[in-house]
Amino acid sequence: MGQGIIGRMSTPAGSRPRDLDVLDVERLRTRLLDLFPEAALRKSDMRLVRAPGRVNLIGEHTDYNGGFVLPAAIGLETWIALVPTGDRRVSLVADDSGESRGVDLDAIGPPRGQWIDYVAGTAWALAEAGLPTHGFRGVLAANVPRDAGLSSSASLELAAAWALLGPAPQDLEPLALARICQRAENEYVGVHSGLMDQFAVAAGRPGSALLLDCRSLSYRAVPLPDELRLVVAFSGSRRRLESSAYNARRAQCEDAVRTIAIQRPAVQSLREVAPGDLAWAATILDEETFRRVRHVVSENVRVMAVVDALAASDLDALGPLFAAGHASLRDDYEVSSPALDLLVEIAVRTPGVLAARMTGAGFGGCTVNLVRPEAIAALGAALARDYPSRTGLTPTLYAVAAVAGAGPVQS
Repeated sequence: MGQGIIGRMSTPAGSRPRDLDVLDVERLRTRLLDLFPEAALRKSDMRLVRAPGRVNLIGEHTDYNGGFVLPAAIGLETWIALVPTGDRRVSLVADDSGESRGVDLDAIGPPRGQWIDYVAGTAWALAEAGLPTHGFRGVLAANVPRDAGLSSSASLELAAAWALLGPAPQDLEPLALARICQRAENEYVGVHSGLMDQFAVAAGRPGSALLLDCRSLSYRAVPLPDELRLVVAFSGSRRRLESSAYNARRAQCEDAVRTIAIQRPAVQSLREVAPGDLAWAATILDEETFRRVRHVVSENVRVMAVVDALAASDLDALGPLFAAGHASLRDDYEVSSPALDLLVEIAVRTPGVLAARMTGAGFGGCTVNLVRPEAIAALGAALARDYPSRTGLTPTLYAVAAVAGAGPVQS
């Protein structure tokens, strides 16, 4: 088990992605010049932008319910090497496959069901926000696993935003840009996601997770302990939000709010439902909808408990909180899977793993683990020994660091 790279949004079936654990910036620039000879005339204008992926420590399916989330931007990233042009055309080539896609900024058109939709949607949303966009020729490279729950789409959206904005003002508010990219995903791509993914990608802080209140949109950094490492385990089972039950879960929560608000008009989101209200809510909601509500309400409590435990360096409290969150996602929200459950089972019985749970929207994807550095190899060995024989799948470990949010790369 190594930190292998397992795919990316632009990789057609059957092709191998390029290993970008250490990005060769000069090679990427050379690739740009090879693909677009006209770029040689503007070498001084060449730019590089990057955007990380994200892993959520805890706070799943709470973002679109006005709750709390605790994500971190991670060093699996999307990069675009580009040269601006005087026209209104975006031409992008996937570095690994050579696949070429383009967007006319004056005639974006409807989604095509391709990775370029995230670029086109971002261009549309930036224009809707009154921000000028600029054409460019570029090379796209990424090592964020596709459909693994690590926000490959938000990573591409934020990288595209920084490319499209040109030499944008450096004081551009990350939260504002995150909301624009969320609109691209919601209204153009058609995934009714909350703000967490784009926010974490835009606003990441080195060495810290970010506590975001999705109702007030206030946030603060939560430093991560030096004695722990973030380790992501990919199940080998990909998930696709567009064809999953994600939108259905969100609709159930919205239906619950409407039902509750008939008797309690102050309730505008599940954030306003307190743990003490659950017994009453159970009397007016159907059993399945009630379980969805119970997950969201209890998950908000767990997020704040994890933040308090991290602040107090109470590492022993993290395991039970992660375990309760995973059980709630499995049983009440029903978005886990046998593969994710097994990853957690193997992790929690590995000495040195303090906490483990599924992360992301579910329906496949990854788990997040808090691991002592000396236990990472043991976790990899345990997964390699026990997981494939029981699932027929090959897992991949990523020991990741919390990194800065998206933006231009200073060369």
